Amino acid sequence: MDYLDLLTAMPTVTGLLGLLLGLVVGSFLNVVIIRLPPRLAYQWQHSQTLSDSSEAAEEPPPGIVLGRSHCPKCNHVIRWWENIPLLGFLVLHGRCSSCQTQISIRYPVIEAFTAAVTLVILWRFGISSVLVPALVFSWTLIALTFIDLDHFLLPDVMTLPLLWLGLLVNLAGGFCDIHAAVIGAVAGYLTLWIVYHLYRVITGRAGFGHGDFKLLAALGAWLGWQMLPLIILLASVVGAAVGIGMITAGRLNSRQPLPFGPYLAGAGLIAMLFGQQLVNGYLQFTGLG
Repeated sequence: MDYLDLLTAMPTVTGLLGLLLGLVVGSFLNVVIIRLPPRLAYQWQHSQTLSDSSEAAEEPPPGIVLGRSHCPKCNHVIRWWENIPLLGFLVLHGRCSSCQTQISIRYPVIEAFTAAVTLVILWRFGISSVLVPALVFSWTLIALTFIDLDHFLLPDVMTLPLLWLGLLVNLAGGFCDIHAAVIGAVAGYLTLWIVYHLYRVITGRAGFGHGDFKLLAALGAWLGWQMLPLIILLASVVGAAVGIGMITAGRLNSRQPLPFGPYLAGAGLIAMLFGQQLVNGYLQFTGLG
């Protein structure tokens, strides 16, 4: 019996390993979410001002891998045991051990959410050839969601590799055939590109960021063009409901932008997990199936 057979035969052990993996990856995603946007902004600004010696001398933000985590208030370097996912937050009672500043609850929430998604994917796909691609896909979507919420940004350094990886996964027989993946990538990009320009002509405002085009193209590359209507429908309905709710509650005005990336990411994750069942259920309900 090899290791894969052993993991399949021991679901409890597999689940515990998946839980630990999800917590560790969630901790890493927190680093990506916090550090990547400032790093990209620094690189872009310095590419525009290379001739300015004062700008060039400015200390760059820490990278994703290098540079230890520290308290933003007192610069206390986080010790290894304080950085243990979830447990470190609980031991510290949600406060910096040095200055007692409140630690954002979002850190353990992202760790717990990533672990939960990891377990759901492990349950849905089991020990199979698509398990690792599905995990990478979902983890990337989680990071993109929170970056977009914070900065209205879907970085090309994440969306474009996600697109190419989706095509490669399906070239090897992943979630759909390669023809559906290529058409999905093209159709995903063009759909929002056309809507963007129509909306701008009618209202004089931009309705989407260009990162949304690339993210939907990536979702099409992973799941095929057949899933695009479901993804767009889910993202639009939930996004509209949230927007209307926030406007009604006075937390958003009608001209204030709302990031669309999180709704696309959530819809893409749902489509990967349950898309075919949702489509089949709809066809049966309408009598078209």
